[in-house]
Amino acid sequence: MATGDSTRAETSLERVLGAKTAKALESALDLSTVGDLLRHYPRRYAERGELTAIAGLEIDEHATVLAQVERVSKRSMKSRRGTIVEARITDGHRSLICTFFNQAWRERELLPGRRGMFAGKVTAYRNQLQLAHPEYQLFTGEDEDVSEAAEEFAGALIPVYPSAQGLPSWSIARCVSQVLDTWDGEDDPLPGELRTRLGLTGLEAALRKIHRPRDFGEVTAAQERLKWDEALAVQLALARLRGAAQSHPAPVCLRRDDGILAAFDKRLPFELTGGQREIGEDIAADLAVEHPMNRLVQGEVGSGKTVVALRAMLQVVDSGRQAAMLAPTEVLAAQHARSLAELLGELGMAGELGGAEQATRVTLLTGTMPAAQRRKALLEAASGEAGIVVGTHAIIQDRVSFADLGLVVVDEQHRFGVEQRDALRARGGDEVSPHVLVMTATPIPRTVAMTVYGDLETSALRELPSGRSPISTNVVPVAEKPSWLDRVWQRIHEEVGAGHQVYVVCPRIGDDEETDGKKRKSSRSSAVDDSDGADEPPPEDSGGQRRPPVAVLDVAEQLAAGPLASLRLGVLHGRLPADDKDAVMRGFAAGDIDVLVATTVVEVGVNVPNATVMVIMDADRFGVSQLHQLRGRVGRGSAPGLCLLVSEAMGGTTTRERLDAVASTTDGFELARLDLELRREGDILGAAQSGRKSGLKMLSLLRDEDVIAQARQEAESFVAADPELRAHPGLARMVAEVVDDERAEYLEKS
Repeated sequence: MATGDSTRAETSLERVLGAKTAKALESALDLSTVGDLLRHYPRRYAERGELTAIAGLEIDEHATVLAQVERVSKRSMKSRRGTIVEARITDGHRSLICTFFNQAWRERELLPGRRGMFAGKVTAYRNQLQLAHPEYQLFTGEDEDVSEAAEEFAGALIPVYPSAQGLPSWSIARCVSQVLDTWDGEDDPLPGELRTRLGLTGLEAALRKIHRPRDFGEVTAAQERLKWDEALAVQLALARLRGAAQSHPAPVCLRRDDGILAAFDKRLPFELTGGQREIGEDIAADLAVEHPMNRLVQGEVGSGKTVVALRAMLQVVDSGRQAAMLAPTEVLAAQHARSLAELLGELGMAGELGGAEQATRVTLLTGTMPAAQRRKALLEAASGEAGIVVGTHAIIQDRVSFADLGLVVVDEQHRFGVEQRDALRARGGDEVSPHVLVMTATPIPRTVAMTVYGDLETSALRELPSGRSPISTNVVPVAEKPSWLDRVWQRIHEEVGAGHQVYVVCPRIGDDEETDGKKRKSSRSSAVDDSDGADEPPPEDSGGQRRPPVAVLDVAEQLAAGPLASLRLGVLHGRLPADDKDAVMRGFAAGDIDVLVATTVVEVGVNVPNATVMVIMDADRFGVSQLHQLRGRVGRGSAPGLCLLVSEAMGGTTTRERLDAVASTTDGFELARLDLELRREGDILGAAQSGRKSGLKMLSLLRDEDVIAQARQEAESFVAADPELRAHPGLARMVAEVVDDERAEYLEKS
């Protein structure tokens, strides 16, 4: 496109940049219009003359660093013909190896002392970070800003963009520069009065400064404005949805002094904790009004969440309505049903001999129940005979109906998708929306994000449960200290010798391709031997991929033949027949098994107070919430618990920081906040859970809570005066751009 032609936000990049470049941007970064590219903001800014910190780079990340060549060497490959050129680049504190195969000329170009930008996928070889065949741009001259190759970096600040293979940051910067030269700008969606009152810069100026700042002051001003756009767009969408939700009120469930809840409180064999009483009062008030409750109750395993949930369900039953409890697994659903029945006693025996006068019935409904039992459970739910229905995803199937569903309790919310939870709420009928109570031992980042946005009222049970012992957590960095793994197995012997039991958890079962009767191909595991015996880095076409996660079947075999040969080992995973799983768990609970090698099937619903150690292999392959849940399996008796996070993640990487964060605290909300800081929020506006494709590109839910709170107030004022935003077409357009129909529907479900 010739200079002088105008472009708008909706203009296709192909028209501006040409078909080849536009196709590359769309394929690698999902950018197809001028507006898309202008809102692909720099991840950070490098100052010319200053080097980029290498510490903190993440394995498998596509990174761009500003660094100096420290030394370069060339050698012949041992196992195949050709040469390897290795250039060590440094930020002055830590080094990174750039590896080139069969490109001897690189040795003459990458001279010690030269500085430049290097981009590529971060891998690791022999505990050293490296970039295999990175792209780079070298600066020349003492001031390093006079070379033609670095013209686009002539400013004081160098924007470093989120990049992809084949699209380094400087290529993206070149595209942005070309677009800005012809961009006409666009109408500002924020009313002038609001911009003036808040001291915000105009939209066009903000977009130009974010890409071409003269100093960090301009960066800050641009970021403040762009954060406000995102915060206000989301809050406007939420405010409109809250207004629409008023047409579907929740059933009013008043507390009675002579009902089943009052009878239950009288027969409790223990006194409620202060936290349980306080949260119970909040929930009782929520249930007594038409506004649908949407409350999160967070508490460690055994902290009393189940009693809190049961008391809420009984208040609903007292009002003549039903409650449903959704559990992530059939094992946990059955355990909940048994626990509720035991807590209720004769109050849960409606229609049975010995049942109390005001009794209700607890019905279990799962997908694998025998047909006759399932038909009976369906009838009890549909007729209203069952005041409380407990189950898995089977509850939300279309054929399941309720007589009058007033409350939905979701246990371990992170195990269910938003669509599943929404389907369960839809069981309440067309005219009402059931109250929702979410219980979790570890709030996931999305939950914390929605909490900050104000869609979830939060309550926390923070007291250490009676009879529980503290749990200490340590990272075992086997890549840096391989001898520590031997100490892990030694510690297991010590615990078993003291009469205790141990879990060893692995990320997967075994080779997915294996079949009965065929010998498994053992993946190299860090369980016994951490060395790979290689004498040179993986070749260029290997992609630098990590080894597969260690597997239960391999680790159990190695431990049984090696460091734990004298102990009684059991194996538990999801592919075992149900009877075999039950037999293994019964054996472990009875003390007949010393060490249980398992997958995450032990994450929930398993209670063996004698188990004191949890060893998690390849701990970096698990999420923070999973790690926190898994370690909750130990320390459940009188002896202290110990959790060991075994990982090859190197110090200074984000992965290692995440493990260190888990080791630093047992507070679920604190862990979720730390995880947010390390991974970002995830796409709270859509179904993606990863933080790498967030619909919010500038706003941070932790750092910008003040902006979010203020934007919420402004949004409520706008929507109260003009629900459809007809008087503010710019705001309506901004909402549509940031929160499209699919994301708006997702927010409504969330």
